[in-house]
Amino acid sequence: MKRSLVIWGLIVLISGAGIGGIYLARHADSGAAGAVKSQEQQQRSLQYKGMTYLLPERAERIVVTGALEALEDLLLLGVKPAGVMTIGGVFPALFADITADAQPIGERMQPSLEAILKLRPDVIVSSDKFPAATTAQLQKIAPTIPISHFPSDGEANLQFLGELTGRQERAQEILASYRKDLAEAKKRLPEAVKNKKVVAIRIRVGNIFVYPPDVFYNDILYQELGLAVPVEIKSVKAQEVISMEKFSEIDPDYIFLQYEVSESPANPRALEDLQRNPVWQRLKAVKNGRVFINSVDPLIQGVAVGGKIQFLHAAVEKLSQ
Repeated sequence: MKRSLVIWGLIVLISGAGIGGIYLARHADSGAAGAVKSQEQQQRSLQYKGMTYLLPERAERIVVTGALEALEDLLLLGVKPAGVMTIGGVFPALFADITADAQPIGERMQPSLEAILKLRPDVIVSSDKFPAATTAQLQKIAPTIPISHFPSDGEANLQFLGELTGRQERAQEILASYRKDLAEAKKRLPEAVKNKKVVAIRIRVGNIFVYPPDVFYNDILYQELGLAVPVEIKSVKAQEVISMEKFSEIDPDYIFLQYEVSESPANPRALEDLQRNPVWQRLKAVKNGRVFINSVDPLIQGVAVGGKIQFLHAAVEKLSQ
């Protein structure tokens, strides 16, 4: 009961304006100020995207919230977080190897501060998609690093998480594998495909979403493999809903379509509805059988290096058909 009251008191502090000393409060039940001081001294500085983070020397209790990209990296690094966000109330099967012993800490973009605080994390790995207010609340619990969701930062993400978890060598092995696979993929890609219209889309909440040339799988298709960027995609500045009629004006030769049912809870038949749409059926890619649905797991974001490797192989295979 006493521990519950302490936790609830800390939640109240987090919710208010004055929260100085939160790190000391996390260790209050040790009953020894010397122990707190000793723990604080065992710290190190890590660099990530131009920022310096003062972190525990051994980050053993890691919580991940909002950043699927980070979970993809931790999966390949073989690191098991203490707490992980859920999607639709469950841990995604994709991460089963590292979440068996993890505790749920809220939905993907709705972290539970109380659940996170109970875990007493050494470090919180969050997403740069979170609003500043959310990041500020998380920082009051433990050092918080917002991981980038931009594909161009994929290597930096992996290197940082490798250093954070003591898996630097494994991170370098993964990076070397990606660079080797990319070089081979460029050689295998048919020359005739390079000037075709290739578009990657997501179906979310029943809508078609398109992305900027350097976001989602577009980074691999256009930046890495060198495919031509459709004019209509060049003007996209962020994740953007596009109507079926507008998408039909692009009329791609190839479509990589990613669809996760949990992202359309109000319309679980969103994909079937799309496929029955007469406008969709008239698309060049549809008529020629060049729509590739979930060529990789739909939760793979196109940012983490491991996910890039998977999509790279899938893309070259599909585009070579």
